[in-house]
Amino acid sequence: MNNPLLKISNLYKRFGDVEVLHGVDLEVNTGDVVSIIGSSGSGKTTLLRCVNLLEDYQKGSIEIDGKVIGYKNKGDKLVRLSNSQVAKDRSLTGMVFQSFNLFPHLTATDNVTIALRKVQKKSRKESMEIADKWLSAVGLAERKHHFPSQLSGGQQQRVAIARAVALNPKLMLFDEVTSALDPELINEVLDVIKNLAKEGMTMLIVTHEMRFAYEVSSKVIFMNDGVIGESGTPEEIFKNPKSERLKNFLKSSKF
Repeated sequence: MNNPLLKISNLYKRFGDVEVLHGVDLEVNTGDVVSIIGSSGSGKTTLLRCVNLLEDYQKGSIEIDGKVIGYKNKGDKLVRLSNSQVAKDRSLTGMVFQSFNLFPHLTATDNVTIALRKVQKKSRKESMEIADKWLSAVGLAERKHHFPSQLSGGQQQRVAIARAVALNPKLMLFDEVTSALDPELINEVLDVIKNLAKEGMTMLIVTHEMRFAYEVSSKVIFMNDGVIGESGTPEEIFKNPKSERLKNFLKSSKF
C-alpha cells in the first residue's frame, strides 16, 4: 500500500492557555479531495494553517510525502526548523485564503509569475508560459493584463488559485475561499476547484458550502471542538451521520 501524501499524527495546538486542536490524526492519499466541515471555532482553519506551517503547534507531527515538515524532535520537545528550511517545506503545499492577497500594483499575469521567478528562479519566458496556462485554466486568459482593481472578487480569487497551483505544489489547501464573495460569484470559483479535482490534484478544503463538499470530495471530515468527530465518504457523512452533533450541524447548514 502507498504511503499517504499527508499524514497528521496526534497534533495539538494551543493559543496561550486555549487548546484548539486536541490530538488530530488525519491521512490524505495522493489524488484525494478531503473537505473539512464544522462550526466556527472547531479548529478547521487552524489545522490547515498548521499544515502550511503558518501556525506553530506544540505536539505531534505533520508529514508530506513521507517527510516530517517544519520541526524536529529534540528529546521530548518539538523544535521548529530554520526559516529557510520552513520556507522549503512550505513550498510542498499551496494555499488559497479567504482574502485574495493579490499585489494591487501587479497585473494578473505578474501576480502569478512573481513567485515563479523570485522563489523558483524560473526564466521570465517559462514563468509567462506557466502563468498563461493556469490563467487560461481558471478562465481568465482575456483578463491576464488586468489589475486586481479591474477584476471582480471571483476573478481575483481565481487569480489567487492560479498563482498557488502554478508553483506545482504536492498538496493544495483551500480555506473558505468563497466566504468573501458575493453569492453570484461563488460558483465560478467552486467550478475551478472541481476542475482541479477532476485532474487529480490532491486537496484539503475547509468549506461551509455543503453541496459542493458533497459533490467534490472523496472524503469528508467533521471537526468538532478541536477533534475529528466523524470522517467518511460524502454519502456516509451527509446521508448517514452518526452523532447528534453532526446531525444538528447539517440541519443548521440546510444541507
